This record gives sequence, C-alpha cells and structure tokens, in this order.
Amino acid sequence: MRSTLESARLPPRVQHILERVLTLMSDDLARRLERMLADYEEQLFRHAEQARNPTQQTVHFETLRSVRVNRSDLIPRFLHELERSLSGIRRPAVKAAEAPHPVAGFGHLRLVEDEVVTEAGALRAMSVRHEARCSLPLLLLGQRFGVLAGSPAIEAEYLPVGPQQLSRIVAEASHVLQISQEARLELFHSFDTHVLGGYAHLVEALNGLLAQEGVLPNLSYVPLRTRPVNPVAAAASAQRAPAGQRAATPPAPALQRPHTGWLGDEDAGDGKDEDGVTFPLLQELLAGRSDLIGKLRPEVSPPLRQQMSPTDVQAALEAQQSLSRTPRPGPTGLSDLRQTLLAHGRRKYGEAITLSQEDSDAIELLGMLYAELARDVRRESSSSSLLERLQVPLLRVALQDHGFFARTHHPARQLLNAVAESGASWLADDERDPVLEDHLKRAVDHVVEHYRGDPSVFAAANQPLQDHLHAMARKAEVSERRHIEAARGKEKLEVSKRRAKEVLNQLIGPRVLPRFTHALLDQAWTDVLTLTLLRNGEDSEAWQRQQEDTRSIIAATCDGVAAPKGLEQRVMQGLGLVGYHGEEAALIAGRLCASGAQSSEDPGSRTELAMKLKARARLGEQAQNDKAPLPPRDEAEEACFQQVSQLPFGTWFEFVTNQQGDVVRRRLAWFSSITGHVLFVNQRGQRVDEQTLDSLARMMAKNQARVVTATRGRLIDRAWQATLSALRNFAHPARNAEVSK
Repeated sequence: MRSTLESARLPPRVQHILERVLTLMSDDLARRLERMLADYEEQLFRHAEQARNPTQQTVHFETLRSVRVNRSDLIPRFLHELERSLSGIRRPAVKAAEAPHPVAGFGHLRLVEDEVVTEAGALRAMSVRHEARCSLPLLLLGQRFGVLAGSPAIEAEYLPVGPQQLSRIVAEASHVLQISQEARLELFHSFDTHVLGGYAHLVEALNGLLAQEGVLPNLSYVPLRTRPVNPVAAAASAQRAPAGQRAATPPAPALQRPHTGWLGDEDAGDGKDEDGVTFPLLQELLAGRSDLIGKLRPEVSPPLRQQMSPTDVQAALEAQQSLSRTPRPGPTGLSDLRQTLLAHGRRKYGEAITLSQEDSDAIELLGMLYAELARDVRRESSSSSLLERLQVPLLRVALQDHGFFARTHHPARQLLNAVAESGASWLADDERDPVLEDHLKRAVDHVVEHYRGDPSVFAAANQPLQDHLHAMARKAEVSERRHIEAARGKEKLEVSKRRAKEVLNQLIGPRVLPRFTHALLDQAWTDVLTLTLLRNGEDSEAWQRQQEDTRSIIAATCDGVAAPKGLEQRVMQGLGLVGYHGEEAALIAGRLCASGAQSSEDPGSRTELAMKLKARARLGEQAQNDKAPLPPRDEAEEACFQQVSQLPFGTWFEFVTNQQGDVVRRRLAWFSSITGHVLFVNQRGQRVDEQTLDSLARMMAKNQARVVTATRGRLIDRAWQATLSALRNFAHPARNAEVSK
C-alpha cells in the first residue's frame, strides 16, 4: 500500500501543514532535479566524446541511453519517497545498529582506492557538509518539526526534510535509472551541485512557512553578543590587580566566533538581518551627524525649494544607467551622481530643485558604504571599475527598497559583496582568478542592461555567480583536504620517530656504547625502527622482531655477545627499506653486528662511512634552517597561545605583510597538538605557509597576525559595521545604546 499523507492518519492540522510543506518542496526540488538531469546528460555526453577508447565510449553512451529512457520516472519516485518520509513523522526513528569497530592501530591504516569509496560514504560526506552550512536554520526547523511530530526536537540526521534524508531518497530513487555504481556516484555529485546547492534557501523558506502556519512563530536564535576581548590586555590587567580583587573579578566574556567560510560561503549562524537597525533609525543618526557638522559652519537657512519626485529621480537614474552601458566616462562617485540628479531636475523644472529627505539620506548612506568598501578594495583591480558601474543600479535599489541596508541576504547586497571581495586588498597577487572576474563582469553587465526596477534582475544575475563561488569553495575544500592528509602523514611520521628514539634509549639504558656505533643506531637504525612502527604498529610481530634485533645489536656491541645467526642479513634488509643499498648497507650491518673488538678496527673505513651518513637525508627529514632557541613565552604570548590552541580548523587569519599595514588572509586548515605544526592555505585551498603554534602566538601578541571574526568575515558586513560605527560617533547616547543592542 502506498504511504501518503492522507493514509498516515495524522491530526488534520498537522496533515494540512505537511501538505503545504510537500507542495513547497515539490515545486522547488522538481525544478532543481530537472536541471540536475539535464546537466547529468550533458556530462555523460562529454565523457563519451572524450573517451580514450571505444569501450569507454560505449559504456558512457549506454548509460546516457538508460538515463534518457528512465529519467521520467526519477522525479515522481523522488517526490513519492519524500511524501512517505513526511507521512512517517510520528513514527519513532530507528537508529541503525552499529557494529563494533576494532580499535585502529598503525597496522589498520592504509590508503584507499577510489573504487573502494561506497555510495553511503559519498552521500554522508555530501549531506554532513550541507548540515554544517545550515546548522542554525536546521536547528530551528528541527524544533518546529518536533512540534508536528509531538516529540522533542528532531536532530538533523533524522529530519524528514534534512540533507541526509534527501540524500537517502535520491539514492533510492536513482535505482530507476538502471545505471552502474560509478555513474550513480557522478549523479550524486550533480545532485550535490544542483539540488543541495540551494538547500539553504529551501530550509529558510520552510522555516518561514511553518512560522506563518503558527508553528513556533516567535522561535528565533539570538546568540550572546559580546564585545571582543583583547587577551593580551586582559592577562596583563589581571596580573596588575591585587590578589583580593582578582578572585572577585568575573571571568572575561568569550571571544567573538571566528570566520571560517570560503569566498561565497556563509558561516553557520550568519546571514541574519541587522537586529533593530531600521531606515528611520538610520535617518535619525544621519540627522544627528548633520546637526553636529552644521554647528561647525556658519548658520545659513537653506532656501525652500521644490522636491524632486521619486518618479523623476528613477527616470533620471535610468537615463544615467543607460549611459554607463558603454565605456563613456560618467560620475565616479555618489556625490557626483547627486549633482547629476539635481542638474536633471533643474532642466526639467526650470528652477533649482532639491531631493526629498529620504532620497538624500539613502544616497548618503550608500556613499558612506562605498567609501568604506574602497578602503579594502585595490584600485588597480577590475573590481574597482565594476563597483563604479554598479553605483547607479544599486542606488535605484536603495531608493526603492530601504531593506537593502539591513538585509544581509538581499540579492543586490550579495552581488556587491562578491564584486568587492574579488578585489579585496587582503588577497595576494597570485590569487587573481580570471574565470571569476569573467563571471562578475557578466553579472554586472546583466544588471546594468536589464534592471528596470525589478529586484529579481539582481537575483537572476547573482545566481550563476553564487553557483560558481560554491563550486570554487568545493574545489578549495578538496585541495585543502589533500594538504591536511599530507600534514597528518607527517605528524604520524614524527610521532613514530619520537617513539622509535624513546624505545632505543630504553633498550640502551645505562650502557655506554662506542661513539661510532651509537651514531649508527641513532641515525640509520632509528630510521628502520621508525618505518617499521609506522607501517605495522606497536602490536605487530615485525615491531617485536626489530626490538629483539636491537637488543642483540646492543648486546654484541657492549657485552661482546656473539650476534645471532641471520641478524646481519635482517639488518641489511631493514636498511634497504629506508634507502641504504648494496655495499653501504653491508658496511653498516657489519659494524652493528660486530663485537666490541671487531668494531674498533679499520678507522679509515669508519671515517668514510661516517661521511656518507652525514651526507644522506634521513627518513622524512626536510631541509631546515638551524634557528636559535627562542626565549620562553611571556604572559601576552601565552594568552595568545591558549587562544589559538582552541580555535576551530578553518579559522581565517590576517597577517600584516609590511610596515604600511597591508594584510593578507590565510586559512588555518589544521594544526597538530603533538608537534605544534600549523598548516595555512589560501582562498584556493593551496598550501602557502607552515608555522608552529608558538610562532603564531608570538605574531598575534605583536599584532602581526589576528583572527578574522564572523562579523568581519564578509567585506560588505565589515564595511557596513564601519559605517554604523561612524554614525554612532555622532549619535545621542540613548540612540547609540539602541543601535548597539
């Protein structure tokens, strides 16, 4: 029997709400699934054209034929499974039984081929990534669906409309296509791009629908807003305070959340509108600023003039916008644009004219925002000219929709941010992306040519750009992940090397070895122990045998005990694994397995062997410059060290590059709490720097490196906060407190 909402025997109100949810999701997902299938067919056709041999081409064409024959069944099957998922909302979720996993040691670690990657692993990685990006909206949606289910809040993993459930549904529905596992994995990638790529907007729409239906309509998440605390000043003031006052002093508030998103991405929890910042309030702040500036000037009463109507303002701006479609020079700033509007009014009305207070304030706000953006955009970049071309359309939007200044998800604001960030001053010279610049130019051209007062033009121009930015973010994540795996491999090697040295020192104990024999053990044989431990682990038979051989070597050298039979051959084999071959391995094995009397012979051969060892690179050794030991960290540096040790992976830093204060952004991809190594990548996910936690803490204490907070992550938010701060400086204290809430 087909499971539907009608047959689920749900309460009428719950059934009605879920039917509206299903309708909303069906309209959105059906459209996205159509785009997914069209793109998937194009990919299969390209693969067939680029196939290296006829066999591969035949496979791709056969897959394409099967998809075209059965594609009409996928969307109905998907929507049916979605309805069945919603109809079971009041059935208890059953967790899959998890088999006990053995404790993984070094012997269980291995590289995995691409063929070993399962569908479940690919789907889970895909859905977990989108859960992280939409964690806050999913938290609110889980609360609301818990009300519909008559249960506590539903976790994202079991949410009927969550990313994991949608991934399971597409996996089930894709069976109708009758394609191979490799082709299914490629289909899932298209699903990730075209369907889950817009999941953030879908979950916001679902929250809005449920709130409209009265399901927790006032539910919201208000994070604790605290002012950023300088750990250096806090630590210093704590030390200067008397002992009695230190105990009574309350703990310092937590630091602001760091920015972890890529270009075009938004951190979980970001994207909320400016709470309490309305256009009338902004007008009051501007009035206070004008009053204060007016006190510094001679008091002259402005003449009463006729105000330019909003229709005439838009007509004048449209005429100016048509001029900016060609590379003709025009107004280069908002103040010049204001004068152009007034000149247009004088020509039409035949007398001096003025703008309405609302229009004048909107122009002034946009001008202040542009001025703050200009501080962080390189003038020689292509973004600078694109920002100038966007001035007229953005001003028309700001005059029509004052929500542009407060809505972070406003399409015009998103486009403005993307254009500005592509030329941000914190990007290195080698991070210029011509493909991104081409997408930006096309988006700006589309807005300039087609905007006639319809805000959907910005959304249409912004969508392909955002898709490209999300694709760039995914590529950067893949590149970053590769560098992280390489860094973790180095960490495992370093841990194994430390453990090998520790075991060797324990086996030697209080014995005094000959100097040359000790050098052979400390260099060549330690590399053998390290590789054995890294490959097999401490519980392996190979590691136990190497320890026994080490005991035999030490006994033969110190106590004159004859080496066991076959020891020299085993030592040669071990040395061969770490790069010693032929005569060199035989000489070292002979020295290690010889008795004390034999090892003191032939000083010439010993000197030659010592020179070879000195010139040879050791296992995992990299070229390093010998640096003088640094002094212990002071209080400020220790406070920064504790702060950076608790930062999440993915935190962005700004590093000062010169005395002029220019900065460059780098992403803290990974750090090791064992070795202290820190890996930094750039906007493309490419490794650019490796430091240590200690050196990073010392740079932070000197203000040569600083954490980028979430409120200052996006350039548009950074500029808008600076604009508000400038207005607050002129505000009345009561109004200042209201805006700061």
